[in-house]
Amino acid sequence: MNLARVEKIAEAVLYEGYMLYPYRASAVKNQQRWNFGVLCPRPYSESQSGSEEWWMQTECLFEGDSSARLGAKVRFLQIVNRSVGRLGSPVRELCEVMERGFEEVGNLDVNGQTFVTWQEAVEREVVAPTQYGTPDQQSTSFEFPSGRELEPLRDEDGWIVGIVIRAWETVSGSLNIDWKHCGQGVFKVAAEVQNLTSFEPQQGESRADALMYSLVSAHTILTLEGGKFLSMLDPPEAMRDLVAECTNRGTWPVLVGEEGDRDTMLSSPIILYDYPQIAPESTGALFDGTEIDEILSLRILTMTEEEKREARQSDDRARLILERTEAMSPEQFMKLHGVLRGLHPVSKEAP
Repeated sequence: MNLARVEKIAEAVLYEGYMLYPYRASAVKNQQRWNFGVLCPRPYSESQSGSEEWWMQTECLFEGDSSARLGAKVRFLQIVNRSVGRLGSPVRELCEVMERGFEEVGNLDVNGQTFVTWQEAVEREVVAPTQYGTPDQQSTSFEFPSGRELEPLRDEDGWIVGIVIRAWETVSGSLNIDWKHCGQGVFKVAAEVQNLTSFEPQQGESRADALMYSLVSAHTILTLEGGKFLSMLDPPEAMRDLVAECTNRGTWPVLVGEEGDRDTMLSSPIILYDYPQIAPESTGALFDGTEIDEILSLRILTMTEEEKREARQSDDRARLILERTEAMSPEQFMKLHGVLRGLHPVSKEAP
């Protein structure tokens, strides 16, 4: 397994659509985020007549025997609300902020930097115990408790004049793995991810409220020792009927790693092909996989200074995109312009 390549692809899936060009909180494109691989709490899903999913399922096949060892993990983002508070009068210590209180505001300028209300995300990972030998069924429960962090904003004299509050809710769920023998040395694996977070939707609550209790960009990674996964896109002819019987809900498994590897499956909420790759010319994540790096990088450079300023203030990841793009050399831009790959000789018999 080429772990580095697998992790790069999984990272791209995790942050696909995290925020879109022009990377500003005020941009229309960023008013409704978190659109891929979202698993809402079951009560909210049912209140929406199932238009919002609360579970996803992956089914795929592998060739092997009783020596096979199956590993599984699910990765997702958990949303963190970032709000900004302004103090009525400066204080020295953080404990004093809570004693005196603060006023929540949309943005606050401190030392030439603007802090804005926004949503961030933290990465979560749940790993199921490795399954050995005989096909089995197991369930791994998980819970990430709610929390809150306070970041003081100090003026040039060191006084606390504002505060950034980051808060997140409890999310819980399960990763259920089942595999069974289909005959002729072929096994079917079923991996089900459920959002079991306690949440009672109230009248008037929106999708944005439910998202605070949701798993976002959820995807599953399956690994195998002592066996070989079958491609779900291009299976052997003898296995096509078995592949057709597999049920995938909200996600689709593809082979990942080096071309020809069959020990890792990435089940992604985004449509991919077997052995997806990150172009080596790409200088870093742009969170907008439907765009071409060169075009998007050139667009970033055409943004006004005010637009860039707002993008930097919206999110640290957006700030890094701007800094990386502005630091690119002409040679790096030329590499983005285009590369021919996968050329094959044309048959002489071709018309």
